[in-house]
Amino acid sequence: MSSLEISSSCFNRETKLPLSPPLVEDSAFEPSRKDIEEVDEKSKDVINFTAEKLSVDEVSQLVISPLCGAVSLFVGTTRNNFEGKKVISLEYEAYLPMAKNEVKKICSDIRQKWPVKHIAVFHRLGLVPVSEASIIIAVSSAHRAASLEAVSYAIDTLKAKVPIWKKEIYEESSSWKENKECFWKDTPPPAPPHHRRPGSGRALLSRMHDRNVGRTGKYYKIIIRQS
Repeated sequence: MSSLEISSSCFNRETKLPLSPPLVEDSAFEPSRKDIEEVDEKSKDVINFTAEKLSVDEVSQLVISPLCGAVSLFVGTTRNNFEGKKVISLEYEAYLPMAKNEVKKICSDIRQKWPVKHIAVFHRLGLVPVSEASIIIAVSSAHRAASLEAVSYAIDTLKAKVPIWKKEIYEESSSWKENKECFWKDTPPPAPPHHRRPGSGRALLSRMHDRNVGRTGKYYKIIIRQS
């Protein structure tokens, strides 16, 4: 039997040739699982009021996204002077239920105005020494214009609408200060725990104007329990 005949006998009608491997160009356009997960990444709003020291790196990491090319930040810190007086630290008090609700509204407004991905608003409460951060706002977006404008809007609106009181502590005295934009500027802050009189269980009732009082004529009340 010749070699040619041996080669011919190796084939039959049912022999199937292996399929050709896919071209590199074809597989390059197939989305990976990671790509799909990134496309499905959900937007998030992270809001936190805390007595802990704030970290710019930690807050900025919360808004970073592979879908975004910009992260814009606002960091408010304690400066060491006010009208010629030496400032030792600032002390912040907030009516938390309303404060958190107002910040949520700010985040919602931002999303209606600009195409942003993630938003983080962190505000420190209690004593904040000189040079430490009292507030950090971070916003991510595909392009810088949206996040820059959103951060500016966030801090301006927060100062005007979120019920936070600031006490400036000097070397020999202290003074409560309100943001000039705020609508509750004539309302005293809630008494901190160490300033409350023993046995005082009365509620501090603050009657405050609704932000639309000029249009609606309505008021709302905030009750802060001192028990």
